[in-house]
Amino acid sequence: MPQLDFELDREYVELNQLLKLVGLCDSGGAGKALVASGAVTVDGAVELRKTCKIRAGQRVGIGDFEVRVRGTAPNQDALDQDQA
Repeated sequence: MPQLDFELDREYVELNQLLKLVGLCDSGGAGKALVASGAVTVDGAVELRKTCKIRAGQRVGIGDFEVRVRGTAPNQDALDQDQA
């Protein structure tokens, strides 16, 4: 199965935009149509929500192609300071 790692630089990316960013479709609108067709899976389950929030650690599939979403975990020290 062909795979691609996508480095996430924020909390999440919308599913239709992810499909555009990795080059699986030409536009966000084409991404929405692809999702609506039932051809896209997220973590192995068919996903029909076009703007589903995809976060680090999730896997998005189309046919036999898989996108692994990677990202950096938040710094625990920064989280502790925010809560103080």
